[in-house]
Amino acid sequence: MASPLARPAPAGAPSTATAREAGLVPPPAGARRRALRRWTPYLYLLPMVLLVGVFLIYPAVKTVWVAFTDATGTSAGSFVGLDNFTRLVEDPAFRTSVRNTIYWVIGALVLQVGLGLLLALILSNMRAGDWLKRLFYLPATLSGAAVGVIWFYVFNPDQGLLTSFMGTIGLESLTTRWLADPPVNTFAMIFAATWQGLGPAMILFLVGLQNLPREPIEAARVDGARGLRLFWHVTLPLLRPMSAVVVAITLINNFKVFDLIWVMTQGGPYRSSETLAVSMYRESFVTFSVGYGASIAVVLTLIVTILSVFYLRSMFRKVEVY
Repeated sequence: MASPLARPAPAGAPSTATAREAGLVPPPAGARRRALRRWTPYLYLLPMVLLVGVFLIYPAVKTVWVAFTDATGTSAGSFVGLDNFTRLVEDPAFRTSVRNTIYWVIGALVLQVGLGLLLALILSNMRAGDWLKRLFYLPATLSGAAVGVIWFYVFNPDQGLLTSFMGTIGLESLTTRWLADPPVNTFAMIFAATWQGLGPAMILFLVGLQNLPREPIEAARVDGARGLRLFWHVTLPLLRPMSAVVVAITLINNFKVFDLIWVMTQGGPYRSSETLAVSMYRESFVTFSVGYGASIAVVLTLIVTILSVFYLRSMFRKVEVY
């Protein structure tokens, strides 16, 4: 029996369900809470998404666009198509920076990665290893600019520490203008960068060595494997995942090295020690050829991305085999 206080719905009025679907009636509180819980994780991600979009994605897209213009530091410039990239091919300074960048990458792989692995193997079995680890890692706590200042005075041809030491031991005839004669100036800066980057590579290899499975190593020792044979055929393949990480980090860091070079030589003399990163800075912020500098940035980004992707894919494919 209907309540006498209930009012009949006016003729032609929509039902409650129809009104809710049409948005005329708000959803119940339980449905609102469920919707809020569903969207809450995305709200936590929103600040990071905004930061990445504003400070990473937008500048990257903007740089690609500027690379196709003749923009300067004071004007947006006009669209010039592939003119900047054509100019790169014909620019001898760009070819020099590419050659020096290759020197940096090869030197970093041989010295930072190779010596880092060697130190990790030596220090992992030494009693005084902890103190030596701290000693080798200490330069990594300095900035690239600070390292550049230190080694600038080491390589000073007049009163530098290296020149004075070689004169003391009777090798003054072998001294040269360490930071003025190419390609010696590039090799000298690679040595300085190795002094700074050796510690992180060593620590990462030590972590990898400490987490190696013991069963394959013990089985190889039972079979008679010792020394270099054990390392080459058992330890090094097991260390491959960490090696991939160390090599990738070293590659990326040495492709974009700038502060150390700028402090020590500013890419000179006569742009003989520039790398791609230094050339990009000089063209963009010294000569104000912003469009041309952006094209160098695009080329550098493509090189690093392609090498990193192909290297990591090949390394981890080998890891799956092992």
